[in-house]
Amino acid sequence: MQVGLIAKKIGMSQVFSDDGRSIPVTLLKLEKNVVIAHKNLDKHGYDAVVVGAFPTHERKLTKPMKGVFSKLKTENFTVIKEFRVNGDKAEVGTELGLDAFSSGQIVDVMGVSVGKGFAGGIKRHGFGGLRASHGVSITHRCLGSTGQRQEPAKVFKGKKMAGHMGATMVTMLNLPVHSVDPALGIMVIKGSVPGSENGMVFVRGAVKSSSKKQYG
Repeated sequence: MQVGLIAKKIGMSQVFSDDGRSIPVTLLKLEKNVVIAHKNLDKHGYDAVVVGAFPTHERKLTKPMKGVFSKLKTENFTVIKEFRVNGDKAEVGTELGLDAFSSGQIVDVMGVSVGKGFAGGIKRHGFGGLRASHGVSITHRCLGSTGQRQEPAKVFKGKKMAGHMGATMVTMLNLPVHSVDPALGIMVIKGSVPGSENGMVFVRGAVKSSSKKQYG
């Protein structure tokens, strides 16, 4: 499995195919990605490389992160991420680019979704609600019954109810790469990816797609 990359989401746009179809795409900007450490099967139980991106000044780091970079004897980065690999690992200090990705490849993109604040059951979970007819009053968007009777007389954990919506790590699987520009550090991916503009995303080769699945 190839090493993943840390990128910044620029925003969405559209491109047109040869037959005139409009294709929605998301633009990702690759900044400096450097391999800063390895994880080994014998010591850690799995093989992975640790990638750092977006160099920053030491004064902007927390004390734990200062200790991490001091121990690794590397420059300071804003974001670090582990990527599982099979086989040979890129050497520590290697700067990664978009050369490992190509047009038509299938990738997975991870990012923190846009926060929606406190939301009700209809918006958060897609509940149908009650009938907005005579006698329902203003309860047509209420959650409905959530508790139990005397036994077990409680609300089970994980019950779909109102609460904080969004701002969670989301992985979009099997997104096709439309095009790659290594010179500009731009990757164009078909469809949408999680997160807001200028948000951090993690791109890796798809782990669940068939090798025969390609984007045309």
